Amino acid sequence: MPLDSSDFPEEVQVAFFVFSLLSDNWDGMSGTYLGKVWSNIDYIFELYAIDNPKVIFFFMKMYEGVVIQTYAKEADRKQKAEKRKSARGGKNYTHNVQG
Repeated sequence: MPLDSSDFPEEVQVAFFVFSLLSDNWDGMSGTYLGKVWSNIDYIFELYAIDNPKVIFFFMKMYEGVVIQTYAKEADRKQKAEKRKSARGGKNYTHNVQG
């Protein structure tokens, strides 16, 4: 059975919540996921009156590492699939030309 956020301690649940509020950072040329934009983290901690921001930040950075690794594996899988496809010759076009 998959884990639900309520299965985790309160600090981890808060970390998931705050993490979801941060914007994603993508490389525009390659489409690579670069992680979260952390520039407004102090504002969010203050806005939601986070009690222990160091602990919450620690869990957020751990989770970000997992997310980045997941996106990297998915991109690698897609790249290998494209490489296999191009090695097979890609698409074959046939034209019915009558003259």
